[in-house]
Amino acid sequence: MLKNTTTFSRLSSIQRHITMDAQELKHFLADSPPSTVSLVIKKHFDALTDQQARYAHYISRSAFTGTRITLRQVSPESESIFDFIVELYKSSNGDWKAIQQKAGISDEELRHFLEYSAQFLGNCGNYKGFGDSKFVPRCEEKAFSSLASVSSNATKHYNATKGAIFSSDNSGIMHLGYQDEGHMTTYYPDSKSITKADITAVSKWMEKIGLLVENTRLRKNSNGSFDLLIASAVTKVPAAGGDIGKDTEFEIDGGAKLSLIYGDYSKELTAIAEYHKKAAENAENENQKNMQISYAKSFEEGSLEAFKDSQRYWIRDKGPMVETNIGFVETYRDPAGIRGEWEGFAATVNLERTRAFSALVEAAESMIPKLPWSAEFEKDKFLSPDFTSLEVLSFAGSGIPAGINIPNYDDIRQSEGFKNVSLGNVLSAKAPNEKIPFIAEGDLAIYTKYRDAAFEVQVGIHELLGHGTGKLFQETSPGTFNFDKASPPISPVDSKPVTTYYKPGETWGSVFGSIASSYEECRAECVAMALSCDFEILKIFGFGTGAQDMDGEAGDVLYAAYLSMARAGIASLEMWDPTSRKWGQAHSQARFSILKCFLQSEDEFCKLDYKNEDLSDLTIKLDRSKILTAGRKSVEAYLQKLHIYKSTADVEVGTKFYNEMTEVEPEFWGKKIRDEVLRNKQPRKVFVQANTVLEEATGKVSLVEYEPTLEGMIKSYAERNI
Repeated sequence: MLKNTTTFSRLSSIQRHITMDAQELKHFLADSPPSTVSLVIKKHFDALTDQQARYAHYISRSAFTGTRITLRQVSPESESIFDFIVELYKSSNGDWKAIQQKAGISDEELRHFLEYSAQFLGNCGNYKGFGDSKFVPRCEEKAFSSLASVSSNATKHYNATKGAIFSSDNSGIMHLGYQDEGHMTTYYPDSKSITKADITAVSKWMEKIGLLVENTRLRKNSNGSFDLLIASAVTKVPAAGGDIGKDTEFEIDGGAKLSLIYGDYSKELTAIAEYHKKAAENAENENQKNMQISYAKSFEEGSLEAFKDSQRYWIRDKGPMVETNIGFVETYRDPAGIRGEWEGFAATVNLERTRAFSALVEAAESMIPKLPWSAEFEKDKFLSPDFTSLEVLSFAGSGIPAGINIPNYDDIRQSEGFKNVSLGNVLSAKAPNEKIPFIAEGDLAIYTKYRDAAFEVQVGIHELLGHGTGKLFQETSPGTFNFDKASPPISPVDSKPVTTYYKPGETWGSVFGSIASSYEECRAECVAMALSCDFEILKIFGFGTGAQDMDGEAGDVLYAAYLSMARAGIASLEMWDPTSRKWGQAHSQARFSILKCFLQSEDEFCKLDYKNEDLSDLTIKLDRSKILTAGRKSVEAYLQKLHIYKSTADVEVGTKFYNEMTEVEPEFWGKKIRDEVLRNKQPRKVFVQANTVLEEATGKVSLVEYEPTLEGMIKSYAERNI
């Protein structure tokens, strides 16, 4: 194993290019080494028919062809860094020793380049996919410039980065966020003067005219006008019109001019649309075929209405052997929380593990009434979804989640349904020699044995009964409501009638804005924490008899789940930046607030245990005997408020409440504990994924696997030819 060594001389060298001190900079250095692990898939891929394998192949190609879209959504330099890394590989067919000799760099400098490159590819950019903070190489800049000299193309790509691999204007640029707060974003390209107020004004105008936002970027011109860039293969408004017709010139509220500009990512989306047409030819049923045709139309014409149709067909495609979703899906990285990042996956179904999730779906209607709100705050009918355990073949984007619940469109979720997936080979992937800080010695055996099982239970409840529950009180059209406006329900939070609701055209995301993603993740995590206390659910996953028994194996799983959440709450402080006082990751912000909820319990069941002044012995002390009483009570009280504020569009009270729960006190939490978190932080896993290759003559698809090494990671991307 390579050791994590960084000398102060190296820090000083890099410091000349970044305006921050060495102590601050060290938190932005690339992991040494990153933890490369295989996304194991061969056994499951080999079980596919030739037709299913072709279907998966075309979707995989589509997903990874969008890599360049994701790169452009991260930073101006990311695509050039990608081309630089791939070109170096191709310059000598991956003979890194030959490249090293030609460049005249040391073994250590080559190692630091490879470490940076693997982490860059794993995050699809030079900002962490989980945390949104920039990372920089551990070597001097001259090592990279020497590597660039090995070929003219490498030199061209390296020069195009304009020094941004190492440099930064200030510490603010080390985080993704709003430009008027000094951070990095490319969702608003070439727009240094754009403000949050500008973004909000355009968003409200889009909402008013019914133009969806996820596949757009926004540019502000020097004359104060705006260009709304629409992701599409076509470079002008489609012949039949776009989602709001053929007009492309508008005046928004306040008098500013706005133009719709088609063709953002045109080259990539042209190829992507063709892959989906070929996938449609290999579909197993009409829902799959129509889904792929809708994807093709969406990516060709920039139509999010067509994309919504793809999601409708996706919901109806029950129990497929090859599962997929793709597009501008999650909005975590846009500072405004409304524009989607490109991602896509193809996966095979694990039938054995799916049986447990199917049983959870069957039990859902009996579990929902156990949540801390009345039926008036729940959908009129639970739309029983497909819930499958998947083995990921390909997942393109800035990171791979453990579970997914989509679509994110409220109108579809509320009336048509959704799907849940758990990603089994992501959950089971293990990093070698992983340390486990903040767990007491006496708890390590149970935690180590049951943390994976606890996480699978948590993911299942989180996706199905977390994201899958809840009614939004809406004025669905002018004067029409989905609740009794004259005699509204009584809020369990303040015992008063509900007075707020979503107006026509408003969505959860548009109303709650930048906190929406984290807030909803927190609500879903709290549902998981509350319902994992139900032993009937633990039985579904194979633990216990369904009878309450904190001393048995089911109790061990529940204890591990609460320990894991508390530990995650501490570790989340890595994603909080003390300079900007900004959270860099939605899930981390949520888990920190849940830890605070644990600690605020009236009957203490969770404490931070330490004797040393520097907190170097910090561990979690959790009273197992109080989880079902004090623990569940505190979580349900927190969950109830989160849920009611969301359901009723009470953005003012909900935002204030959530900001208070996620506030980081700067000295104890933001300095003492965070310093200990950073001292103990572990490299995040970087997944080395297989490729698929189609033999046109026979129609057969073969799987190409790679070693879970730094070199294997780079080779896998070089051979994708994207």
